[in-house]
Amino acid sequence: MTFNACASPDVLVLGGGLVGSAVAYGLARNGAKVTVLDQDDGGFRASRGNFGLVWIQGKGYGLTPYARWSRSSAVRWPGLAAGLLDETGIDVALRQPGGFHLCFSDAELADRETRLGTLQREFDGDYPYQMLDARELRELLPAIGPEVLGASYTPMDGHVNPLKLLRALHAGMQRHGVQLVSGEEATRIVPERGGFTVHGKRGQWHAAKVVLAAGLGNRVLAPQVGLHAPVAPNRGQVLISERVAPFLHHPTINVRQTDEGTVQFGDSMEEVGFNDFTTTHVLADIARRGVRAFPFLKDVRVVRTWAALRVYSPDGFPIYEASTQHPGAYVVTCHSGVTLAAAHAMRIAPWIAGGAMPDELPVFAGGRFATADSAAATDAAAAHANLTPAH
Repeated sequence: MTFNACASPDVLVLGGGLVGSAVAYGLARNGAKVTVLDQDDGGFRASRGNFGLVWIQGKGYGLTPYARWSRSSAVRWPGLAAGLLDETGIDVALRQPGGFHLCFSDAELADRETRLGTLQREFDGDYPYQMLDARELRELLPAIGPEVLGASYTPMDGHVNPLKLLRALHAGMQRHGVQLVSGEEATRIVPERGGFTVHGKRGQWHAAKVVLAAGLGNRVLAPQVGLHAPVAPNRGQVLISERVAPFLHHPTINVRQTDEGTVQFGDSMEEVGFNDFTTTHVLADIARRGVRAFPFLKDVRVVRTWAALRVYSPDGFPIYEASTQHPGAYVVTCHSGVTLAAAHAMRIAPWIAGGAMPDELPVFAGGRFATADSAAATDAAAAHANLTPAH
């Protein structure tokens, strides 16, 4: 059975989260006919559980191309936000006033200096940052607590409303003719002459090109088209407070005030498999760190908590690759779907459409993990396929 009612698209994008939607939006704006297959609401969705940061400082320490890639996206973000507003009327609340990484010890301050100083040298000085002591920081953030010894600051950082971003990308791509199919999950990809057939739970889908943007599902799908994406889940937990009067006009790595006035706390990292439940002890640690940063928050009520699974490669960096075994197949996966949304729409999409590969991308090929134990990869993929979360 073939479920799709329209003619075969040019590109099938597997995954309708922030990564897949940004790619589909960029492809459609460049004139491609695109269909996006998206799971139902029971899927593991990092797109609805992230912190909303467009964050640059410190990223790419140890891998300069990632620092350049992230920064190239940040500078394109105003264009993405303006385009979405113009086409959909949705303001994704992009603000890029710069961001602070708060430090609670001399060791943390020293580590920030090392990281940012190294990156600045790798950028030949074109990587602005400041190290602030407690007095200097308090002049900029009056609500800061006495336990904060200082912070690193860069003017490159910002944040958005991630749920509005996902909504805007969906509205924008559909405005450009993208067919969004919800409640569909790709189970098998068959390369064939002239393209690919994707078998889903609801039918079969055909296209000349296929983009794997299925998050954690890419681990199983990638080998079917000669690609390697050994991604694994990493859980993050988040708290949201009631609305409070404006007090924080810059994002920090652990606490930010949203465009709606709520306060978001986060930045936990846990390797717990496919468990996306919240846990009291982790939420308590997140809350304690937030209150140490801004003591008045101890009297603010928490109204929501949630957990979501990040998509992590073994080294933490993205995987971007075109299949040489089955030309026309691409994998696009990362754990920074917000920061990299502009790069995905404005640089990855033109590459998939037939343009030149961005200069930063070769280092992100999944083949860098090909020496990993294949038996372990097979076992992990099988565990993923057979896992039934206990809800």
